[in-house]
Amino acid sequence: MTLSRRQLIAAGPLAAASAWLAPTLAAAQAGYPNKPVRVLVGYSAGGAVDAVARSVGQALAASLGQPFVIDNRPGAGSNIAVKATIDAPADGYTLMVAANALAANMALYQPMPFDAERDLVPVSLIGRVPVVIAANASAPFGTIQQLIAEAKAKPGSLSFASPGNGSTPHMAVEFFERAAGIRLQHVPYRGGAQALTDVIGGQLPLVAINALEAQPHVKSGKLKVLAALSANRSAVFPDAPTIAESGFPGFEASVWYGIVAPAATPRPIVTQLHAEVQKALQTPAVRERMAQVGGEVLPGSIEQFVQLIHSERVRYEKLVREAGIKPD
Repeated sequence: MTLSRRQLIAAGPLAAASAWLAPTLAAAQAGYPNKPVRVLVGYSAGGAVDAVARSVGQALAASLGQPFVIDNRPGAGSNIAVKATIDAPADGYTLMVAANALAANMALYQPMPFDAERDLVPVSLIGRVPVVIAANASAPFGTIQQLIAEAKAKPGSLSFASPGNGSTPHMAVEFFERAAGIRLQHVPYRGGAQALTDVIGGQLPLVAINALEAQPHVKSGKLKVLAALSANRSAVFPDAPTIAESGFPGFEASVWYGIVAPAATPRPIVTQLHAEVQKALQTPAVRERMAQVGGEVLPGSIEQFVQLIHSERVRYEKLVREAGIKPD
């Protein structure tokens, strides 16, 4: 009996991936790519996701001989770009560089705007960048343990800024609060710049932000990083302890990046692209660019990316339900 892709997905992400990746007699589309490839990004030009997409796109263009053109489609927490990817012809000429919002938005937005496990196919993970918890330079705590002690001594009195309700940094702190047994007051902003401005100005003591955005303010002495919420120390802040080193082994809340395509994209094209991305992740240029945005490359199989999207979806669904988080 031959199962449809929808039936395979219903059977579970690993089963679906294994069947979909099984050996096939089909050959890759002749001469692919033979025209420019569009790469959608759900965020504005100049940000971390855009920088990663451009770096990988340049590497793919060099290896495959066609331009990989970045198409920025910001808005609705990246949902605009996701929907444009889903609706595009499934021919390998439209891809998207996605981040955590791909998994989180299925729970945040109601009705559910898309089903990433049904409507898209993972191509390759790219890398991850840690969320950091940083404090105003004059805050009376300099470590995560001191922050926890302050929060427990004065329940509900400490506030933290984030780039917005449902943003990855916001969700990261919600996960951390549950792990630490504390409660902080969330103050959402419409983007990281204003959140950082108010924390630097002393209006709030804490900010959750990606490492790249915090970097210049830490260098200038206006902020201090309490911890990177990642498994490994950040290349941007090598002296800042990880959350595991701060007493929470196994905890991680990083921003991850990966390439996805419309669900019906031919399997040989997806496997070809996956192999090319894996090669790109080994190049000095891509590794250096990831380090510049505060992260690290994340090589891995398509099955690993399938499982990541599924596990992140489940994790975010539980958090959104328990915390009653609504998008901006």
